[in-house]
This record gives sequence, structure tokens and C-alpha cells, in this order.
Amino acid sequence: MTAVTLGFVPEPVVVPLDDILPTRRFAASVSQTRKFRQITSSISEVGLIEPLSITACDPATRKYPLLDGHLRLLALRELGRVDAPCLVATDDEAYTYNNQLNRLATVQEHYMIRRAIERGVPAPRLAKALGMEAKHLVARVTLLDGVCQEAINMLKDQRFSLALTKALRKMKSTRQVECVELMLAANCVTASYANALLVATSANELVEGKKPSRVKGMTQEQIARMEKEMSNLQGQYKLAEQTYGQDVLNLVLARGYLGKLLANDAVLDYLTGHYPDLLREIEAIVEIVSLEQS
Repeated sequence: MTAVTLGFVPEPVVVPLDDILPTRRFAASVSQTRKFRQITSSISEVGLIEPLSITACDPATRKYPLLDGHLRLLALRELGRVDAPCLVATDDEAYTYNNQLNRLATVQEHYMIRRAIERGVPAPRLAKALGMEAKHLVARVTLLDGVCQEAINMLKDQRFSLALTKALRKMKSTRQVECVELMLAANCVTASYANALLVATSANELVEGKKPSRVKGMTQEQIARMEKEMSNLQGQYKLAEQTYGQDVLNLVLARGYLGKLLANDAVLDYLTGHYPDLLREIEAIVEIVSLEQS
């Protein structure tokens, strides 16, 4: 059995902040960012959850170079702390697990906040720990109200703004699913795109059976044209979705067959001498690796 080498000393050690040497610089304005305020509020309310990551003490400077946790270090200093728990790396590579970290998805954050409240954490304390106003916390608690489960499942790994679900809940379930499919296919899961889809949604697909009363910067004619174009786009998307698997199979078979043809020297010489344009097209097909290139 191959021995596993740990990247860090298992137990954290407490290190004075003055002995920790940052390896990155931040602009002075970083202390005004929402992320920094959230970190500061969280540490103030519940303490430092994730230790800082450092390397072993440098014999020359007597300092511990910081690998990960620069914003946490700044927050600790701003709060007047004098030391912090740290994980000491067993090598000097500037690698941290945060480099491979997937940030918390919006749906997962919603479930986490609801679970915390259900377990008795006071909403004001939770809002303070997350560095947000109480009204924003309430908005996250009710984030998925009115959104169908199928649409929620499709969005579970995405990050998006609260305004996106505000637009979705005005639609009926089948339309919600269609819009989420379009957003994911376009890799554009944004509130602006959701609102555009809302505008292009027919009245019978809306929860109240009414279209938005007014859209800033758009006339009724533009809205009607957009609705028609969006309907056509959805039809094309559905058609492509139905034939995509067969198209991929056909592409793979065609590439394999044409690749074998070009591997035949006699065929290659003949095409080169008599049909050079056709040869270039065949070579282009053989080099295709996805339908997007075709």
C-alpha cells in the first residue's frame, strides 16, 4: 500500500498575527467590499471557522509566509485580534485547496440559511454573521417560493441573483423550466436574461395571466416582436435538442470513415490531384472535435 503524505500538519497551531507574512497585496479599497465585510462580520459573530494556511517559519525572517487566508488576516487585524489558528503546510508550494473550491451555489446557500433558522439561530445574528441586512436575509429565505422543483433542480449548481427567481415565479411551471433550459444552454444564468424571457412570455404562460404592465425603454411593438423571435428560438432549440444525439453519432461515424479514406495513399493522391477543394473540406471534417465547430 502506498503511503499518503499529508499536505499540512494535522493540528492547527496558534501564531501571532505579527509573525505572519502576507504573500499578496490588496488595494486599500478591499476593506469596503461586500466579501470583506461578510468575512469580518462572520469572524466577529462566530469566530474564525477556517484556519489560515502558512508554511514553516523562515529561519532568516522568523516569519511564517501566508499561503491562504489573506482577507481573513486583514479582517482579524481590523478586529484587533493578536493571533490566529493556522495550518502549517509540509512543503513550500503556494498551493491551497481553495484554488479548487467551488463557491457555494445560490440554492445551496438558501437551504443552509433556512436550516440554520429552523435550528433556532436568530435571524438578526445570522444576518450579522453573513454580513447582510435583515431584509436581504429574508429574501434569501424565500428565494425559491413559487419556483417549481424541476427548475430548482436545474439551478442547484448555479450562482445567480435574487432578481432571477423574482422573474421566474411570475411564470407557470412549464414556462419556468423552458426559461431555465434556455439560460443554461446559453450559459447566461442572469436576472437580465430572465427578465427578457419574462417579457417574451405570452400571457397564458404567466401566473396571473398578465404581461408586465410596463417595460422601460421598450414599446409594445418591440415586445411583440421579441415574443415572436423568442418563440422561434425556443422551437429551434427544441428541434436541436431532439436531434443532437443522432447528429453527434453521425459526426463520429463520418469522421471515422473519412479518416480511413485519407489514410489510403492512393485516395489521398487522387484527391490532391483532381479535387483539392474537396480534400480540404474532408480534412476539415476529420479535424472537427465537436458539433460547435461544424
